[in-house]
Amino acid sequence: MSHGITLYHFLTLGGFLFALSVVGIFLNRRNLIVLLMSIELMLLAVNMNFVAFSHYLGDMAGQVFVFFILTVAAAESAIGLAILVVLFRNRSTIAVDELDSLKG
Repeated sequence: MSHGITLYHFLTLGGFLFALSVVGIFLNRRNLIVLLMSIELMLLAVNMNFVAFSHYLGDMAGQVFVFFILTVAAAESAIGLAILVVLFRNRSTIAVDELDSLKG
C-alpha cells in the first residue's frame, strides 16, 4: 500500500494557503506590505494547484499558464513596491488610507 502525496494533498494545501491569504487581506487593510504579500500568497496557491493538476493530468498547459501568472505577479510586485516608495516619500507612512491623499 502506497502512502505517497496525492492530488488531494496538493489541493488541500493550496486551499489552505488561499484561505490564509484571503484572511490576510480582510484582517489587515492598513499595511500595504501585508496586502501585497497576501496577494502574492494567493497567486502562489493558485499556481501550486495549476502545477498539481498539470502533473496529475499529464498536460503541460497548466505549467505554461503558471509561467504567465508568475510574470504578471512580478510586474504587480514591482509596481506595488514603486507605489509604496512614493507613498512613503510623500507621507512618511505606508498606511493604505493615505493613498487617497495622492490624488492629483
